[in-house]
Amino acid sequence: MSQSSLPFLLAPPWPRPAEARALLMGILNVTPDSFSDGGRFNALEAALAQARRIEAEGAEILDIGGESTRPGAAEVSAEEEAARVLPVIEALMQEDAARVLSIDTYKANVAKAACRAGAAIINDVWGLQRDPAMADVAAETGAGVCIMHNRREKDDALDIVADMEAFFTRSLDLAEAAGISRSRIALDPGVGFGKTLAQNLAAIRAIPHLKKTFGCAVLLGVSRKSFLGLITGRAVDERLSGTLAAGAYGLMAGADVLRVHDVAAHRDAALVLAALASSR
Repeated sequence: MSQSSLPFLLAPPWPRPAEARALLMGILNVTPDSFSDGGRFNALEAALAQARRIEAEGAEILDIGGESTRPGAAEVSAEEEAARVLPVIEALMQEDAARVLSIDTYKANVAKAACRAGAAIINDVWGLQRDPAMADVAAETGAGVCIMHNRREKDDALDIVADMEAFFTRSLDLAEAAGISRSRIALDPGVGFGKTLAQNLAAIRAIPHLKKTFGCAVLLGVSRKSFLGLITGRAVDERLSGTLAAGAYGLMAGADVLRVHDVAAHRDAALVLAALASSR
C-alpha cells in the first residue's frame, strides 16, 4: 500500500464506507521490556523478520516502538530510543521504499529522525502534549499523526468521555496552530492508559461520538491489553479471542485502523465484518 492511500493522510470524506476493510497497523516493538513481546524483536534481524511476517499477514502499516509504554516501565533517553528504532526503519525502507512505517514515540527528536529515515506516521501516546516540539515536527515532516488520549493517573470518578473531549480539543488546537490538517490525524481513545476497566469500555463505546465530534479517523489499540485479562481472567498470551471481540466491536463502531499483534486473525475478522456490512 502506498502512503497516499492511507485515509488519515488524505482529505476526507468521512465516514469511511462500511464495506471498506479497516487498515491494520502491525506492532513491532524493538524493546527489551514491552508487556507482551519485550525482548523478542530488539535484535535487528529478528525485527526485520517479524516485520516481513506481519506484512505478509496483511498489515498495511508497521508501528515501530523503541520505548515500552506499559505501566511502570522505565523511561529511556531519546538517544537510546533512536538507537533502537533507526536501524530498523532504515533497513526496512532500504528493502522496500513503499513500506508505510509509523514511529511510536512521544519525543520530538526521535520522531524527526525517524521521519527522515522513512517513517510516514508519528504515533504519539501523549497526543502532541508531552513534548512541545512534536506538533512542529509533524508539520515540518508532513507526517500523519496518531493522537492518543492519555492520563498520568487513574480517577474512578472521572467522566472519561468528557476527559477525552477536552484532551483531544487541546491536541487538535496544537495541531491546527502548527498547520496540521485534521485529514492527517487519527484519534486513539487510549485503551489501557490511565483508565479503569469501566473507563476502558466507555472509551471504546465512545468511538462514534469521537468521530462525530472531531471529524477525524479513529485508531483503536486493544491488543492483549490488561482490561481483557480483567474480563476473561486470561494471561497476556491467551487474550486473542478477547482482543478479536473488542476489535470487532470497535470496527462496528467505526474504527478505521486497528493496532494489533496478531495481524492474520484480525485481517480475517475485518474482512468478514466488511463483507457483512456490504450492501452488494
